[in-house]
Amino acid sequence: MLKVEESQLVEVVKGRRSIKKFKSTPVDQELVVDLLNDAVWAPNHGVREPWRFMLFMDEGKETIVDALQNECERGKLSTKNPDKLIERYRHIPAHLVVVMEESEKKKIWEEDFAATSALIQNLQLLGWEQGLGMIWKTNQYINSSSFCEDIGVKEGEKIVGIIHMGYPEEIPEAKERTKAEDKLTVIDKKERLT
Repeated sequence: MLKVEESQLVEVVKGRRSIKKFKSTPVDQELVVDLLNDAVWAPNHGVREPWRFMLFMDEGKETIVDALQNECERGKLSTKNPDKLIERYRHIPAHLVVVMEESEKKKIWEEDFAATSALIQNLQLLGWEQGLGMIWKTNQYINSSSFCEDIGVKEGEKIVGIIHMGYPEEIPEAKERTKAEDKLTVIDKKERLT
């Protein structure tokens, strides 16, 4: 079997980690914009570009912190330690909220969700290549209409993820992945399904 030499891209894909602990070093807004300008080349049906971005950094992080505190007061923050979560949000250098327009048509909604997810993965890989760590969070509160309203998500939009970003304080070890061939079914002739 022909073995292809690992490319730099493969190294980035295999090397990327979800980062949970960040240094206090600020993230440069221009870097985030540059990364997003490359990430938007994700495949998306009809080039609909269904996404929008909200970047919370510096004092702007208090908007998202206040929204979390409001959710806590409403009894909608399902976490064992809301104070710890809120403090984490304060200390992470930047939060990027990625939203998509929600279509009433199921097919379009699914295509747009997949495209926006591909964009987020592009962003994570591009950031990793620049030494910027991220973690893609989809906590329950991103589906709360009050949380969305508090941070400026518009009606008809869905948060696909909150991307915490900064320079890694520590990089976790890689976790093994199942080989693709263990999950691959090859259909090399017409089969009759029963």
